[in-house]
Amino acid sequence: MIVGRHVLLGVSGGIACYKTCSIVRQLVEAGAAVDVVMTASAAEFVRPVTFEALSGRPVLTSLWQRDQALAHIQLGRESHLIVLAPATANLLARAAYGVADDLLTAILLAGRAPVLAAPAMNDAMYAHPATTANIATLAGRGWSFVGPDTGPLAEGPSERPGRMAEPEVVVAHVERRLRAPHSPLRDKRVVVTAGPTREWIDPVRVITNPSSGRMGFAVAAAAFARGAEVTLISGPAQLQVPIGVAMVRVETTADMLAAVGDRLPATDVLVMAAAPADYRPGRAATAKLPRVDGPLALELEPTTDILESTVALRRDGSVVVGFALETDPGVARARAKLERKQLDLIVLNSAVESGSGFESDTNRVTFISSDSITELPVLDKRQVAEQLLDRVETML
Repeated sequence: MIVGRHVLLGVSGGIACYKTCSIVRQLVEAGAAVDVVMTASAAEFVRPVTFEALSGRPVLTSLWQRDQALAHIQLGRESHLIVLAPATANLLARAAYGVADDLLTAILLAGRAPVLAAPAMNDAMYAHPATTANIATLAGRGWSFVGPDTGPLAEGPSERPGRMAEPEVVVAHVERRLRAPHSPLRDKRVVVTAGPTREWIDPVRVITNPSSGRMGFAVAAAAFARGAEVTLISGPAQLQVPIGVAMVRVETTADMLAAVGDRLPATDVLVMAAAPADYRPGRAATAKLPRVDGPLALELEPTTDILESTVALRRDGSVVVGFALETDPGVARARAKLERKQLDLIVLNSAVESGSGFESDTNRVTFISSDSITELPVLDKRQVAEQLLDRVETML
């Protein structure tokens, strides 16, 4: 998602250097060109050849490196983003005071690119007023920060921040910093629903469906990468919460309706990727129903249609996307839902086609709007999410 972007990754001397190896690998896999600049102390933790192998590019370690006399000028101007991981207390202090006594600090002083820093240090060092003041100074110059986290440090357990953010978290914030400035979704409030809901028959039995939530989680992650403020409202799902996304857990369709309704008046984009139950028992038993010979009859009543019931709550200019899961082509039914629920776009997908629908990592969808129908091939659900948000951006 960051193909062709140029990242300068500055590595300073701390035990968290080992995590930076994974950051380089993930950025390269995502299509970025990564130049690694190491301080002398960083090279005591991880040898430069390691980063050279991972990035496929020469690693720079000194102002006096042969043929690199103006590297601090060139790299500082050509990079789209400067990432500091780990950013030690020493590096932050030198940067705050404008010291340029090695290649990395010279780049920070001469560079024009935005800076994203991942602090990593002893918890007492991070809590020290000098470090706090240095970070505030750098934030005032436009730097952004990810972490630090609370967790085990090199010297043992800690209950205070100091541990460097995990590589996947750093990479997610790198992607956001690179993509958000160019996205109409930047700073927009996006609400995504995902997963199934459960309607209780008795305290141990439910009516539900096999939705995994993968599609909605993918949309939430893609919206965060584009700079949106994302809230994910999910029924029961066994998936990791996407980085940077505010998570709201719900159980029933009524719970999901309430959570969506509370947020919709301030929402710019609603993507209803959940599969809420369409029916619930007319009366749930308060005790477990005993097993008996013969059939069990349940009286079911329809649940409230979330999208239809929220029409009056939508803010002017917002974009609303629905999903239609069908067992046959279903274009006519999807179009009817589009009109009845006053949607800007509906995503039609199959519940029975191989590589599509529930509990699949891929999906084959058709985008239907009031004036167009676009069929996509089978794609990874994150790819479907990106294509979906491309269309949302044109509608904003």
